Order: sequence, then structure tokens, then C-alpha cells
Amino acid sequence: MSSRPLLPHCLVGANPIIWSNDDFNELAGDVPLDTILSEMRAAGYAGSELGHAYPRTPAALAEPLARHHLRLVSGWHSTYLAARDLAAEEASFRSHLSLLKTLGARVAIVAECTRCLHGTREAALGFGAAPAPQLDNGEWTRLVAGMKRLAAIAADEETKIVYHHHMGTVIQGEADLERLLAAVPEISLLLDPGHLAFAGIDPVAVAQRHATRVGHVHLKSVRPAIAERVRREGWSFCRAVSEGVFTIPGDGCVDFPAIFRILSAADYRGWLVAEAEEDPVKVPALPKARAAREYVRREAGC
Repeated sequence: MSSRPLLPHCLVGANPIIWSNDDFNELAGDVPLDTILSEMRAAGYAGSELGHAYPRTPAALAEPLARHHLRLVSGWHSTYLAARDLAAEEASFRSHLSLLKTLGARVAIVAECTRCLHGTREAALGFGAAPAPQLDNGEWTRLVAGMKRLAAIAADEETKIVYHHHMGTVIQGEADLERLLAAVPEISLLLDPGHLAFAGIDPVAVAQRHATRVGHVHLKSVRPAIAERVRREGWSFCRAVSEGVFTIPGDGCVDFPAIFRILSAADYRGWLVAEAEEDPVKVPALPKARAAREYVRREAGC
């Protein structure tokens, strides 16, 4: 660890996907909310993102969070701006934003899910000659216009949008990520080194290039030998997660100390959120969550 704390003003939260997978119910999808929150707090986290077990009305969610002394950090919102009516997308986003804002969260995570395949159990992830889902020019135009509109809505509510690059979506490759960030300067970047590394993108280079634009950080790493098998053998996202492609910071191939130094130099003061999804039956959640929390305390000083 550095001689001084790198990120002393950051708060450290967790995503409940460590305990119970949002996309695939067979990966401990039945873990009760109270178990998730009690273990999250026991592991030393200050806040939680949303998960499938969480109530989606403010009153119902506020009580268990308060009982476990946890703040609401943020939550994923799927957009379909390239394919659906913008008015319907606005209405859906406003409902999500209302929940976040009422409970004190000021970051809204969005990911474009038109033609996404990460939630399809048997769909092979695209790489190289078999690329990820793509948008045509007209769909890109709608995506950009829609993102600008949602960013304006969020700004009016004193909340910022952070875009989540994600495997199995239309923003998987580096060129598509850079195109979106250039076209919509109103959005911030959710820096997820795990998804970047899995896609074959250098997360340290992305952090350096967009350091002042990082609005939220997910902490997970990648086991490169498993990622290579995914590419070579055409695995689905479900199989990749089940077989352990993702792991906690301090394990795997991601250089988190370098990323923490970059964020420190940019005076990043947002949340750092552990989100290393694996099969919780194979890899118990609480020890993993504790190890990730201790790593962040040791290496980032928060």
C-alpha cells in the first residue's frame, strides 16, 4: 500500500450479485434479502447496489437497509433506446430514478440492452470474427439521442448517469465504447475493469484515458486462463460466470493498484463497489466479500 491513503474520501459498497445472481437463478438466486444485507454489513461495506431480491418501492426498501446500517449506492437500469419508443424509455427511467433519489442514491447505472445476449444461457459471447451484437447507423442515432435525453432528466434530478460497458451487449468492444463516450459527453463512465479485461480491453488504459470522466467504479478482476477458454470454445456468459471468469480485486489479472493511483490523481470521490460474481455455491459469498473489502482497505486506504 502507498505511504498515504490513495482514496480516503471514497466509500466502499457491494453488489448483491456476490451472494445471489441477477441473471441466472440457478446461481443461488433464492438467497433471502436479509442474509445478503446482514453478511454485506458484516463484511464491512457501507452501502449496497440493487439486486433482484430488493423491493422496488422506497418504503419497503428503506427499512431493511436502515436495519442493517447500509446506504443505497445505485442500481442497474436496462435501456432499449435503439429499439423502443423514447417516451416509454423515459417513463421507465424516471421510475427507476425516483427510487434511487428517494433513498439518497445519486448515481444511475445504465446499459443499452437492445439485442443483448448476456442473459441467454446458451448464447455464445462474441469475439473477433463472431462479434458481439451490433447496432446499425439508425440505431446508433436513436441510442445517442436517447442517452442525451436520459442524461438531461438525471441532471434535473441532481443525479448523474454512468454508462456500464458490459459483455454480451452492443457496447462490448473498445471501439463501440469510445464511440458512445465521444457522442454523449453528458454521461459519465462506470469503470468496470472486469468487463473491460474480459472483452480484451486494457482497463488501466481506459482508466487513464477517461480518468476525469469516471463517475462510478465496480471492483472485479478476471482469471485470464478462463477468459481465453471462453473465447476459444465459444462459451456463453452464464457458463463463463459459473466457471469463474470473474474474481475479486487482488486476484486475477487486473492491476488495481495502478487503477487506484489513476483515480487518486483525478481526485475521484465516488463509490467503489465490489461486484465479483461467481457461483456462490462453489465460492461462498461472505469470505470472498471480506477478502475484497480488506484488499480495498489495504490498497486504496478506504
